Amino acid sequence: MIVLGLTGSIGMGKSATAQMFRRAGIPVHDADATVHALYRGDAVPLVEAAFPGVTTSQGIDRTRLGAQVFGNAEAMRRLEEIIHPLVARERETFLARARSEGRRLVILDIPLLMEIGADREVDAVVLVTAPAEVQRARVAARDGMTEEKLAIILAKQMPDAEKRLRAHFLIDTSRGFPAAERQVADVLRAAVGFGGKISGKA
Repeated sequence: MIVLGLTGSIGMGKSATAQMFRRAGIPVHDADATVHALYRGDAVPLVEAAFPGVTTSQGIDRTRLGAQVFGNAEAMRRLEEIIHPLVARERETFLARARSEGRRLVILDIPLLMEIGADREVDAVVLVTAPAEVQRARVAARDGMTEEKLAIILAKQMPDAEKRLRAHFLIDTSRGFPAAERQVADVLRAAVGFGGKISGKA
């Protein structure tokens, strides 16, 4: 089974690209969605113990948690020490299930794939990218985003130029999503060495 790591900095179009892989029939494990689920489940008591007052009846309140960790490197490190092992456990469960189903290719959607060294655990890396001016325009349109918040987020992320050098495949979303869809199809054909329709099944 081929495991592709999908990554890209904020505002590059990674989530939309992940949906393109799903539409092609490829199973995608979404690290961000996994964290959201953990914040309503297994992570709740652990995070509350480390950051008192962040829990509601619905689980971890991300706004309250963000107030304690955003811009605080030590607090963020403590949070990551709690969350990363739980996400890794869910990822291994996903991979085991895909193997048992006879999948020939799967996607691991991990925003900080290279930053946490997870690129060493996949067969190839697919980087979703766009010019810096496109990225900033997209991010600026998000509710609640400020230059200060963006600077903190980008400080945690490897520069796009460096990611480009380390990736095996590039998907440029700046030319529109139809063009990106074609690039996704190209990646799938190249990844499995198969020129026909890819279903994600062996």
